[in-house]
Amino acid sequence: MVSIDEVAKLAGVSTATVSRALSGRGHVSPASRERVRTAAESLGYVVSSRASSLASGRTRNIGVIVPFLDRWFFSTVLSGVSSTLMRAGYDITLYNITADADVRREVFATFLRRQRVDGVIAVSIELGEHETRLLLDLGLPVIAIGGPNPGLRTLTVDHSAVARLATEHLLGLGHRDIAHIGASPEFDLDFHIPSRRRLGFEHALADAGITPAAAFLEPADFTVDGGFRAAEQLLGRPGPRPTAIFAASDEMAIGAILAARDLGFRVPQDLSVVGIDGHELGELFQLTTVDQFPIAQGERAAHAVLALLDAEPEAAFTSPLPFELIVRGTTAPA
Repeated sequence: MVSIDEVAKLAGVSTATVSRALSGRGHVSPASRERVRTAAESLGYVVSSRASSLASGRTRNIGVIVPFLDRWFFSTVLSGVSSTLMRAGYDITLYNITADADVRREVFATFLRRQRVDGVIAVSIELGEHETRLLLDLGLPVIAIGGPNPGLRTLTVDHSAVARLATEHLLGLGHRDIAHIGASPEFDLDFHIPSRRRLGFEHALADAGITPAAAFLEPADFTVDGGFRAAEQLLGRPGPRPTAIFAASDEMAIGAILAARDLGFRVPQDLSVVGIDGHELGELFQLTTVDQFPIAQGERAAHAVLALLDAEPEAAFTSPLPFELIVRGTTAPA
């Protein structure tokens, strides 16, 4: 293995200067920093994580807790977290909270307490009082996304306001018979996000003097297939049909578009469809959506935990997480 002494000799500087240049801590002139970087690269030198940890007291590793790995939103948030932390020289340890209560308990009681991480990011997981206490007892920076998580610094999106914005867009186009594809109880879990979105939908209708019809409320599971089956029910059964659908996720909205086409409805001429998320497939389907910028959420959480590690708590929270209506081709006047 190449040693730090060899790098210092080739760069013509001291080993202390090599250490400062490669760690980013302490003053090093730009010229010396470039010589060290060039020497280290030519020799194939990599800073020992163990030595760096002993010197700095940090593992340069952040623990990230997620409830799902196979759902688009969570993997997209993770992408934002990962890219930001990697640019800052940090690794990630991923903890997947499953439905198994014993596994979840072990993550908080054992895995996170092995002193292998410098901070923790919890992505859209509602934590109990005991879990929150175990996290705070670590004495490490903790950032939660989703919230509210009492006792933790949390980055939140106002899901009721997001849904209201989507519904008001349809109302502004003159639609009155608006259906909603939400979530069945088994999918209305952490933070009850589907319920918050349904409330935003209902409040927007109430402000417009409209009482939502029970037949226009259809549960699903936040997947394309679930949205497809829900839209089949809304559009295929006897009785009044909606002129517009607000789906609580882009994937369900895409499923609704596909079902409408199968049943002979033209989108948006016969049926307008709007979703929530900012899914990467939205542009392909020309889906009107409320983008909640999941990659930026991950980036924001990573920057926040790094700010706390650098004792800059004020820099971690400056405003609520943003969202924006993106009007494309799946909505049109009634």
